[in-house]
Amino acid sequence: MNKPDRWSRCRHSALAGLLLLAFAAPAAAELGDYGFWRTLGNLVAPPGADNPVTSDQRQGEYPLLANPPGYNDGFSPGAYYQWQTVPLAPETGAVCGNGSEYKFFVNRVPNTSNTVVYFEGGGACWDYESCSGQTGIRGARNPDGIPDDYLSLLNPGASLVSPFVVRLHPWSRVKTQNWNMVYVPYCTGDIYSGDRVAVYQDPEGEAEPLVWHHNGLRNSRAVISWLKDNLQRPGQMLTTGCSAGGIGGLTNYYPARRDMAPTRSFLINDSGPAFSAPVGADPQQYPSVLLQGLIRQVWGLDQDNGPLAYLKSGLPGLNLNDLGSLYPALASALPQDRMGHTHFWRDLNYSSYSYERFFDDIEQAPDQATKEALLHQKWAQDTERLKNTLAGLDNFGYYLPMFRDVNESHCTSIIEFANSDIQELGLELDHFVNNVMNGSGSVMQASETDTVADYNKPFNLLYWSLDQLL
Repeated sequence: MNKPDRWSRCRHSALAGLLLLAFAAPAAAELGDYGFWRTLGNLVAPPGADNPVTSDQRQGEYPLLANPPGYNDGFSPGAYYQWQTVPLAPETGAVCGNGSEYKFFVNRVPNTSNTVVYFEGGGACWDYESCSGQTGIRGARNPDGIPDDYLSLLNPGASLVSPFVVRLHPWSRVKTQNWNMVYVPYCTGDIYSGDRVAVYQDPEGEAEPLVWHHNGLRNSRAVISWLKDNLQRPGQMLTTGCSAGGIGGLTNYYPARRDMAPTRSFLINDSGPAFSAPVGADPQQYPSVLLQGLIRQVWGLDQDNGPLAYLKSGLPGLNLNDLGSLYPALASALPQDRMGHTHFWRDLNYSSYSYERFFDDIEQAPDQATKEALLHQKWAQDTERLKNTLAGLDNFGYYLPMFRDVNESHCTSIIEFANSDIQELGLELDHFVNNVMNGSGSVMQASETDTVADYNKPFNLLYWSLDQLL
């Protein structure tokens, strides 16, 4: 971009920023916010990185690697209040599942260092059918990679996915709407946790083998490296996402929080549970053990010096034989952080990924009602155990509503926060989010038992329309 174009871009961004500051700025300054004069100065001279990657951090098993010298990522530090596409070179270790360039998105503001890191949701894959995007198989998002205009309004499933990353959301308000926003897209099918190149054979023998990069962990590390080298250290940071993004935020939270080094840090895992499933356990007692046993191998989680060993190096309380131990391990290692988990009791999406292809009675159920009943049964079994685990933790809460009639009752925080309520307790999802991010003392723990009220809500045209699009 030539200099006049860049100046014009920054000038228009500054004008737009002043308007947004007037309409969206919080009434009172918080930790991480800049004062009035500092903010005005930032519009002219954007602040640079004050916590860049060190030489030691560029070493080791999962280092923080940068784009090579001369690589043009297109980022304009003063282009505030607009989504900017940031491509990452192969030298960073980042790549999409199909081998294409990995990129993520940044929406910067001039008035605060506070930052929300949002991990995109979108399924998982572990064979030819699910990684190729084959019709009829629940698979992973973006098997063909990430386009540059991914966060345009023409793709509302990303650009309008959640109030956490929509600045002027018409109904739901949350303080991250005034923060720097980082949108981490999903294109590896491994919940941002894998580190293995897999070769999947076409079961029909008609197509060439599929070479698939389960590269989620290295992609996440490359994003954190770029953030450290280009933005300021956050006063406050929220890591969040739904579904695959929820569990991706969970598994990446400790290293991201350690390296970004915010003064205050929060985690909200929406509908991406890491259920307890000890290696070798009875599937009737631990229903997620069959899925977890497969992905440990396919995604390379258990390899020597691999993702799980890397995670345990910073979380001594993690039991490598039980992924559900991640919750108490995080709570113990980060006692000052406020963390929360949320999902619906009647989720039919994540539960289908977890059980449908692993239990014959579910996969071969005679009708949809029988299949859903079996899925609910196993999901409730896993959820009850997770709820009991979290109940013993002061700084890791839970919020478990029953049902919402959109997206297979999956993800409490997408679209809007409304209707993810626990009516019997007079609670909305907003209460839980605000408790995690603004509260003190023990983090809220709330669960719904009423199995009727949510099903008796009036027809919602918006939800119905969105389901038709999905």
